[in-house]
Amino acid sequence: MASRAPCENRSVARRPETETPQLRILPLEPVPLAVWEWAGADDIPPLLFAHATGFHGRLWDTIIRALPGRRAYALDLRGHGRSGKPAPPYHWRSFGEDVAGMARALGLRGAIGIGHSSGGYATVLAAALAPAVFRSVLAIDPTIFSPERYSEPKLDASFTLRRKNHFVSPEEMIGRFRERPPFARWKPDILRDYCRFGLLPENGHFVLACPPAVEASIYAESNAPESDIYKEIATVTQPVTVLRASVIRRPGAVNLSASPTAPDLACKFRNGRDVPLLDQSHFIPMEVPERVIEEIQKLLAADC
Repeated sequence: MASRAPCENRSVARRPETETPQLRILPLEPVPLAVWEWAGADDIPPLLFAHATGFHGRLWDTIIRALPGRRAYALDLRGHGRSGKPAPPYHWRSFGEDVAGMARALGLRGAIGIGHSSGGYATVLAAALAPAVFRSVLAIDPTIFSPERYSEPKLDASFTLRRKNHFVSPEEMIGRFRERPPFARWKPDILRDYCRFGLLPENGHFVLACPPAVEASIYAESNAPESDIYKEIATVTQPVTVLRASVIRRPGAVNLSASPTAPDLACKFRNGRDVPLLDQSHFIPMEVPERVIEEIQKLLAADC
């Protein structure tokens, strides 16, 4: 990597609203995967973002716009957004393998990885699988349960199969969700991005870019024994910040607003840091994006 100019020379208030990312489709095997690439300098660490189950890469727009000057990549994980959608089941390790494979395909080294929920799980696993790719990780309420949870019965995710899957327009989806929990606590621009890019046109209407059957499979496999990555976590040497909600998800039915993160997860890393957020739900990037930006800036400052 080329020598870096002083960090203060990179300071710009915000990316202009007219700046948009380029969509790239990576022809990976066995699933082609989409990534949204934001322009930035090549001589400073890039940012790599991975979203939660049922979401997509454009949910990071608000946060990326507040971090100008840096090249940023926001992934659509398999089954989501513009990426390929193989038939279920969806095994969690495949998401970590996808993140590592996409990072290698993009030629990334020394990146800062930011992942939310299942994207946090995937980023942590990718840091173990491809250590040269990542210099540090911000895991935002990652879906990494306490070890005993991986021996319990699979979660009941049948509720996702009842999701409304046909919309006249993104505006209809915004109107439907605006006053509903958990979306009522989201920043309006982030809800807008969720709906605009979370739908795909189909036969004169729009359908969810993460099909309900895919989402159900992901939730059902979340605590499968093979999803346990504590052996890989023990090998991660990069600094890892665990930013987590304070209300813990209990065994049984899925409460999507509660935290799935093991309370002591940070101490399982060789270089972990625990940052609990009181009064925040699982949807930290959508509710308080400024806190996510603050933690990313701390990681960036460590490179100065």
